[in-house]
Amino acid sequence: MSEKKKPVYIQYLFGGLSGIGATCVVQPLDLVKTRMQISGLGGAVKEYNNTFDAIAKIIRREGALALYKGLSAAIMRQATYTTTRLGVYTSLNDTYKQKRNKSPNLLESMVMGMTAGAVGSFVGNPCELILIRMTADGRLPIAERRNYSHFFNAFYRIAKEEGVLALWRGCIPTMGRAMVVNAAQLASYSQAKTYLVKNDYFNEGIGLHFTASMFSGLITTAASLPVDIAKTRIQNMKIKPGEPAPYKNTIDVIVKVIRYEGIFALWKGFTAYYARLGPHTVLTFILLEQLNGFYNQQFLGGQGPKSGL
Repeated sequence: MSEKKKPVYIQYLFGGLSGIGATCVVQPLDLVKTRMQISGLGGAVKEYNNTFDAIAKIIRREGALALYKGLSAAIMRQATYTTTRLGVYTSLNDTYKQKRNKSPNLLESMVMGMTAGAVGSFVGNPCELILIRMTADGRLPIAERRNYSHFFNAFYRIAKEEGVLALWRGCIPTMGRAMVVNAAQLASYSQAKTYLVKNDYFNEGIGLHFTASMFSGLITTAASLPVDIAKTRIQNMKIKPGEPAPYKNTIDVIVKVIRYEGIFALWKGFTAYYARLGPHTVLTFILLEQLNGFYNQQFLGGQGPKSGL
């Protein structure tokens, strides 16, 4: 009797659902991170002193629910980016094992992760752009706000007012960020997990996943935040007719940030970014394992690995 196998589409589905669940928890931190990244734009006075100051000011000015602005876009981003990323990575990993009859090493896994991240970020770029604009809208002067009512309203208006290709504005830095994030996460998470188990600090379980993920998040935040800031500013910029765009590309953003705001401004919003990335990774993997465990018990009779990655 052959062993039952989980359909490929289930891995895509579970990857998307786990990402959506995690996003619903960490969305306020993502909003704060975005607001802090565009604060001080063009040499203006810094608006927020730190993450906690940003949270307090947003709640005072716009109300507590403002922390969840852009949630519909964030959910759509997970439904596109995370679903594609995890699906592509799983497919590449499975194909490698079938052809070579062995598991990929760390470097090969990093290359697969970078590839999956690039493909996923290209597919999810419209959602990423809409998310940036919706979360940043509240800090603009009332006359300049875009006032998108929800994700589909934003999608339609951007395509109509700026052209369909505008939905892929900032695609290159978005793909660059995704490749850096995936490479850093895979390497640091794998190494941290191996070290913790080898030295008997943890056994396999939620405690191990949490600790390794938080360490991975720290490394990934430091490596990817400058690229994330460039992506955020390019996607949020307003291009006025007859005037040049505020930024030409990723390098131009980084150079201008260093010139006008100082080199450490490239890591602006570090606490909020790390506080979002770490828990998001943990929650995503915990939810993914629970979904896979439930499926294995209900449909495979307990067969198959606990995690789909």
